[in-house]
Amino acid sequence: MPAYKDSKTGTWFVKFYCKDWTGENKQIKKRGFATKRKALDYERNYKIRQENNLDMTFGEFWKLYTEDVKNRVKLNTWLTKEHIVETKILPYFKNLKMNEITAGDVRKWQNEMVGFRYENGESYSQTYRKTMHNTLSAIFNHACRFYNLKSNPARQAGNMGKEENKEMLFWTTEEYKKFSDAIVDKPISFYAFEMLYWTGMRLGELLALTTEDFDFDKNTVRINKSYQRLQGQDFITTPKTPKSNRTIKLPKFLSEEMQDYFAMLYDQEPTERIFQVTKSFLHHEMERGSKLAGVKKIRIHDLRHSHACRS
Repeated sequence: MPAYKDSKTGTWFVKFYCKDWTGENKQIKKRGFATKRKALDYERNYKIRQENNLDMTFGEFWKLYTEDVKNRVKLNTWLTKEHIVETKILPYFKNLKMNEITAGDVRKWQNEMVGFRYENGESYSQTYRKTMHNTLSAIFNHACRFYNLKSNPARQAGNMGKEENKEMLFWTTEEYKKFSDAIVDKPISFYAFEMLYWTGMRLGELLALTTEDFDFDKNTVRINKSYQRLQGQDFITTPKTPKSNRTIKLPKFLSEEMQDYFAMLYDQEPTERIFQVTKSFLHHEMERGSKLAGVKKIRIHDLRHSHACRS
């Protein structure tokens, strides 16, 4: 496995042949390595990956996993997974070989995660510990399913953490009306929360709504997309689950309110979002309105519980 130095740039490159998925030899050439070792490491790891050889490190397999999985999941799902791997998992497992990682290694990592404390003394929540473990286990499951890893050491080690049963909070109709009266000074907030409370839709679904989603003859609204703001950009994605695609019947008064709101919108295109605000804006409005109204503080997601309790 020779490596070559580029006399013009002073960097190293490799040039080698490797069989592609059809079984034919294909020349691979990669330039720009700072050292000869890095160039040779690239060639070795490339060949290992092509041969589905789990003699590679966890860090190298993470790159392979990224290529396999990233484009198959929603961006927000991937960003969450990526953050956990790069900040909580890779620092421990990066240089360990995939086929040499044991359940004992996973248990040691778990102990570090359980023992972690922030500056204020707080630890990771039970739910977050479970999420971290599930993320690690999913990577090993992928290696077992597609790259012939014999067993999943994370499964053998057993889970850490558990789902926490958070108290289900909700507002009565009386409490909600006090809240809505408190935020009526900002029409966009008032109409947004009217939709959230009386329909039970998710926040992302609300922020993706356009005028063409409403049928005022039938008093319905169609849910077929969701809004996310990720890495400073707006994304319209499919709803959370296939069953989330649905048509909601609007109370007559709410249908009339939304027609009033549409009349306030200037030069609104049928495909433009009718609530041009962010999730953080509405979270702030939730807190503001709760204080002004003197009602207990709940999360925006809890409005779905409020809707369910009324239904």
